[in-house]
Amino acid sequence: MAVASVLINVERFVASLVLGGVGDALGYKKGDWEFCPSGTRIHEALAQLGGVEKIVVNKKKWPVSDDTVMQIATAEALADSKWTTLKELYSKIAGKYKDCMKDMSGRAPGLTCQAFARSLKPAAPDGYFVPFNPIGGGCGAAMRSVPIGLYYWKPDQLDDLIAVSIESGRMTHNHPTGYLGSFATALLVSYALQGQPIKQWGRLLYDTLPKAKEYVKNEGRDVKENMEAWSYFEDQWKNYLTSRGIFDLDSCEVKFPDKYGIEERDKFYREISFSGTGGASGHDAPIIAYDAILGAPGADSWVELCSRSMFHGGDSDSTGIIAGALYGAMHGFKGVPEGNYKSLEYRDRMEKLAKKLYKKI
Repeated sequence: MAVASVLINVERFVASLVLGGVGDALGYKKGDWEFCPSGTRIHEALAQLGGVEKIVVNKKKWPVSDDTVMQIATAEALADSKWTTLKELYSKIAGKYKDCMKDMSGRAPGLTCQAFARSLKPAAPDGYFVPFNPIGGGCGAAMRSVPIGLYYWKPDQLDDLIAVSIESGRMTHNHPTGYLGSFATALLVSYALQGQPIKQWGRLLYDTLPKAKEYVKNEGRDVKENMEAWSYFEDQWKNYLTSRGIFDLDSCEVKFPDKYGIEERDKFYREISFSGTGGASGHDAPIIAYDAILGAPGADSWVELCSRSMFHGGDSDSTGIIAGALYGAMHGFKGVPEGNYKSLEYRDRMEKLAKKLYKKI
C-alpha cells in the first residue's frame, strides 16, 4: 500500500488533536447534546446560536468531555521519552488512564471506562490486563486512540499500530467490538495522514481485520471468548461499506441516499448501532465519523462535517472527536472558524503533545 505524495507537517498533527477536542466539545455541549435522541432538536438549538460558525468554544460553556481527557492521556503516554518497549508503553498508558480518572468531574465518563481504568495496576507486571468483558463493546476505546494513528501513521508501522491500539483499547474494553473501535480510529487517522483515497479507507480497514485477528490469537489471552465475539464488528463494517457501494475498492463513487438530511441520518445511525444509540459502540462510532468524512471530504466542508458527525441524535461527542481528528489530519485548520478552537479547553496541552508526537515520528 503506497503512501501518496502528501506533505506531513506538524500543523496536521496539531489540528488532528485540537479539532478532535473541538468535535468532542461541540458534540457534548456540556452534557446537553450528548445522547440527545434528536438531531433535529440539536440543529434547532444550533440555529438559535447562529450556527457553528458563531460558536466560541471555551471551558465555561463548551468544556471537553471524558473523550478528550482520555485522548490526552493516550498522547501523553506515547510522547513520554521513558519507554523503549511496547510493554513499557502499555504500562505508561495504563498509568495515564488511571490518573486521568481524577479529571472526570462534569465530563460524563462512561461506566466501563471508569471501572476498568481504576482497576489497572500500571506498576505491576501485566498490570494492564483486565478480564474479558462480554458487554465491553462500547465506544470508550474508539474515542481515545487518535494519537496512536498519528504516532504509527506509516504503512510499515502497521504491526505496531495494531498492537498498541488493541492493547490500549482492551485495558477498559476487553471485547472485540470495543477494542477494534480503537484499532479502527487509529487506522483511519493513519490513512488520513498517508493521503489514501477516502472512499477506500473502509475497505482497507476491513482487509486489515484478519491481521488484527491473528494478533489477538497470537497473544493468547481470552482467545476463545474473543473469537466467538469477533464477527459482529467485521459484519457491521462489511454491511456499511456495501450500503455505500464501496466494499469493492474499484467502485467509482460513494452511494448516499437521494435524501440524507438530519432525520434520515439519525435513522441510519440508529439502524447501524448496537442498541439504538448511534455512535455509542466500538463499531459505529468510527463508522459514523467515516460516513461524515465521506459526505464532507473537502477543506471547505467543516460546517457540513459538524452537522453530520457532531450534531446528530446519539453519542455525538464520540463520533465528533473522531471526525474532527480525521479532518485535522487531512486539512489542518483550513476552513475552521478560529472561534471554534482558539479558546478550547486544554488546547495548549494538545498542541504541545502533538508537537512531541511529530518530533518522535
